[in-house]
Amino acid sequence: MQADRQGRLGGFAMLSDAAVQDMAAWRQDLHRHPETAFDEHRTAGKIAALLRSFGLEVATGIGRTGVVGTLRAGGGERSIGLRADMDALHLHEEGDAPYRSLHAGRMHACGHDGHCAMLLGAARHLAESRAFDGTVQFIFQPAEENEGGGQEMLEDGLFERFPVDGVYGMHNWPGLPLGQMAMHPGPMMMAFDLFEIRLRGQGGHAAMPERTRDVVAAQAQLVTALQSIVSRNVDPLDCAVLSVTQVEAGSTWNIIPEQALLRGTVRYVNPTVQAVIESRMRALVDHIALAMGVEAEMDYWYRYPATINAEAETWRAADVAAELLGEANVRTNMRPSMASEDFAFMLQERPGCYAWLGVDGPAPSAGLHSPHYDFNDQALAIGAAYWIKLVETTLAPAAAKQ
Repeated sequence: MQADRQGRLGGFAMLSDAAVQDMAAWRQDLHRHPETAFDEHRTAGKIAALLRSFGLEVATGIGRTGVVGTLRAGGGERSIGLRADMDALHLHEEGDAPYRSLHAGRMHACGHDGHCAMLLGAARHLAESRAFDGTVQFIFQPAEENEGGGQEMLEDGLFERFPVDGVYGMHNWPGLPLGQMAMHPGPMMMAFDLFEIRLRGQGGHAAMPERTRDVVAAQAQLVTALQSIVSRNVDPLDCAVLSVTQVEAGSTWNIIPEQALLRGTVRYVNPTVQAVIESRMRALVDHIALAMGVEAEMDYWYRYPATINAEAETWRAADVAAELLGEANVRTNMRPSMASEDFAFMLQERPGCYAWLGVDGPAPSAGLHSPHYDFNDQALAIGAAYWIKLVETTLAPAAAKQ
């Protein structure tokens, strides 16, 4: 495969076959034992134990269940942060791998098990080689999926306790071939908000709707009307997505219910767009409720900001990836994703770069968050080599730069 050829020619020989096998074993162990947001106790314990065995200084309980391993070499004062997310999803695994999840209703369907294994592999190699001058902070973050573990780590003093000049993240990316990476300056992923709309009317017999105040009819009007916000109130040159993802009402065929519920997400880059969307949502909820004779309440929660890469750090990361993979295998022109990432909080505090790592083999991978998803272990050597080369380049000793 292309990745294998590039691996031996592009510098992956820094990682022995035994090292790659160890990463695969760690990854598959984490896959068997998935833990969701802020419940990553076994995961954090395993990661902390491995980091200590490599000779790193280790701190635990950062942002509740986060782990930070610190590695120093030389006398340099520069520092770099590398981040991997640890949490799994509330999803039942449908795959049949021998290392499939042992816990019903939980699985690593986003590849965070692979992210941890790659960063652990890089930590061990760098601890053995010490081929850099400065400090590396290996950040293992909890609760990336919806719960904002990155923000929790920052509120727990992450960068005050473990200073970094720049911070870098990486995510496996189905749809991108194995042996390729993608990154670009500016937005990589969107901001992410949540909303909930509760309707209350007057229930009654389905044969006598005139005696009710029908929340289902109001609910249907709202689902349709909310879609007009992006198409009619947001500048077409700005990107935004409003999705209604939960619609709940009623319990049987012949009763008009008294209550109904709508939930969903809003995604955007520009905060001005967010303000327009939220304002129009509130107006539509109020006026449609009034027109339909029901009561309505709406809650709107700001979740993750947009994931925005810094210019200098991104081009440095792209150069590192190109040195490993070949220039043709580094995509700097891919469109941003409308998905969201709480690494965005870290990028608000320090400059850095978030990259996508290709994982598709001859057959496309199942999509992220699919019950059939499984991280491609052939990508482990590529991701670990990227981390290693990024550290060695960013924290190169002064003599090596001359």
